[in-house]
Amino acid sequence: MTTTPTKTIVLVHGAWLNAKSWEGVKARYEARGYSVIAPDWPLDERDPADLRASPHPDLRKLGQREIVAHYEAIIRALPEAPILIGHSVGGVFVQHLMDRGLGVSGVVIDPAPTPGVPLYPHAIVSALPVFLDLFSRNKVKHMSHRFFARRFAQTVPAARASALYERYIAPTPGRVYWDGIINPMKIDWRNPRRAPMLLIGGGKDLIADAAMTRAIFARQKRAPSFTEYREFPDRSHWTLLDAGWEEVADFALDWAERHQR
Repeated sequence: MTTTPTKTIVLVHGAWLNAKSWEGVKARYEARGYSVIAPDWPLDERDPADLRASPHPDLRKLGQREIVAHYEAIIRALPEAPILIGHSVGGVFVQHLMDRGLGVSGVVIDPAPTPGVPLYPHAIVSALPVFLDLFSRNKVKHMSHRFFARRFAQTVPAARASALYERYIAPTPGRVYWDGIINPMKIDWRNPRRAPMLLIGGGKDLIADAAMTRAIFARQKRAPSFTEYREFPDRSHWTLLDAGWEEVADFALDWAERHQR
């Protein structure tokens, strides 16, 4: 535990979203007195509707290594070490950032497939729209309304799904998916420098199986630092934007506050 607890949080978003997806969480944490930074991925900083209409041509070249390096540079430039919170593949990036010794504590929510852990059924099915296009490694991919309603946010009332898609869904580089298979970045599961970590799974997650999150937890708890798992049985992958998101957001920050080093 630090003598002066940090008052800075860095939020890391996942694929198909940008920092706008953190708007509710960011405001809630700021109301608790935190300085909250929610950086976009490079080339991902416009409104989702603009990004869908005209994604940056170089977005297709963006991979996991460039994104993690982008966040690492931001975090190292901060005046104090922050709490790190990431969702989906943003949760994978938080694991890499913590493996580099960054953060005073970290929360990994519904993590996407993480190198060294087997793929689980929902993760495989959800990746098929990218991997069935063998040339998608050099393309910007767009999520369909059907995919969003059936797998990404299946707990959302159908009447609201279209409006939520328009507000939040952004294109994503196929390279981010392929980088998890072709020469993936590795994680040192026994890293003594890694800060305390909480992993959160969703029992209704059709993108990142809760069982896969438990498998990632089994790897991460090999490290000497405190590591814990919490599952929300009724939550989908959309958990931080779905009804009742405040419960997950508060649990994450309460835990991160208690366990920061």
